[in-house]
Amino acid sequence: MHENRFKSGFVAILGAPNVGKSTLLNRLLGTKISITSKKPQTTRNRILGVLHRENAQFVFLDTPGVHRASQPLNVRIVDVALSVMADVDLILLVVDASSPDLESEKILIKALKNTQTKVVLALNKIDQIKKPALLSQMEAWHDAYPFEAVIPISAKHGTQVEVMMTAMENVLPEGPPLFPEDTLTDMPERFIAAEMIREKAFRLTGQEIPYAVAVTVDRFTEKKNGALIAIDATIHVERDSQKGILIGKKGSKLKQIGEDARKEIERMVGTKVFLKLFVRVQKNWSRDTKALRRFGY
Repeated sequence: MHENRFKSGFVAILGAPNVGKSTLLNRLLGTKISITSKKPQTTRNRILGVLHRENAQFVFLDTPGVHRASQPLNVRIVDVALSVMADVDLILLVVDASSPDLESEKILIKALKNTQTKVVLALNKIDQIKKPALLSQMEAWHDAYPFEAVIPISAKHGTQVEVMMTAMENVLPEGPPLFPEDTLTDMPERFIAAEMIREKAFRLTGQEIPYAVAVTVDRFTEKKNGALIAIDATIHVERDSQKGILIGKKGSKLKQIGEDARKEIERMVGTKVFLKLFVRVQKNWSRDTKALRRFGY
């Protein structure tokens, strides 16, 4: 194999909220970088994951779900997702074949028509759909846009993911690796730690705490020559009632969030973690542009 046949490029993973983009990225990388939960709008920032293959290197940007937005936070989320499209070599559009989100899909197709970037379509969650319905969907998507390939997959079970990767590799431009082989993400550990805490807060609190949670890491220090990492983090909410839900009876909910997040952070950093969580009410932060900036949006 000639050295110059190696391929590399930036790939934006695009799609409506909750179609399985983060699950797919985590499966491709074989490790957890992007947070996942059943609630829409879990991913708010572009998260970079680097996948090294024998003859190619994919640099993935995981974008927030595209949807019709009116609130300042949501408008910013959608802007981030769409702004990525012009800067990449390939777009991987992920849609949920089991429950199409027609409104978001319209926005996406409209956005794609304004870009010159090549697009591969992954029809996800095929484990939850019958074959005739899947075939008619594939036909409709073929008519909607000139995709490089349309691949039915299941990110959860890994079905046809390798087929999708081959189709994407075919489209990537030739070029040397963009990152060293041991690079997995460009996100600092403290950012991923904050995301892991936010995910646990999402997963363990049910419907009451939808988008009102932001997490800041106030301290991230190594102790005992790196044998222990001490993390202080604050979970910001918008109302006192949300604070009560997060803390739970005698602090039980917050304790569980802390324990689950600590285990996951320990897996990431490969060392013992001492995690202290605080909950703070900041009225209506998701509508406040100053607060949005401070929380990194």
